[in-house]
Amino acid sequence: MIPYAVSTDDAPRAIGPYSQAIVANGFVFCSGTAGIDPATGVAPDGIEEQTELALRNLDAILTSAGASLATVVKTTIFYTNVDDFAAINAVYERFMPDPPPARSAPGNVRLPRNLLISIEAIAVLATG
Repeated sequence: MIPYAVSTDDAPRAIGPYSQAIVANGFVFCSGTAGIDPATGVAPDGIEEQTELALRNLDAILTSAGASLATVVKTTIFYTNVDDFAAINAVYERFMPDPPPARSAPGNVRLPRNLLISIEAIAVLATG
């Protein structure tokens, strides 16, 4: 299977030379997805709001690819303030399946456009 790009207007456009996601060999590899409103291009102010929006955007990309949050096997969360870890976890837990996917979460990362969080994911394509 030849890898192909996934793009949806239901999530923010890439802000650089990369794809929202690539599908290859039964997996969906999602780029870092921020908490930006896809309709306005604006990110809300708080970490909880940006985390929820980032996860909704990630879900839209996964759905467009034929996967879902339920098929995610690995995430990486990049966030600017390590003190936000508990608040991020509280929102993240509401969106992830049980058992949750494997995860890395480096904190104190400087993100473009003064964003507070970016979440990337790897998911398995739904079979059916």
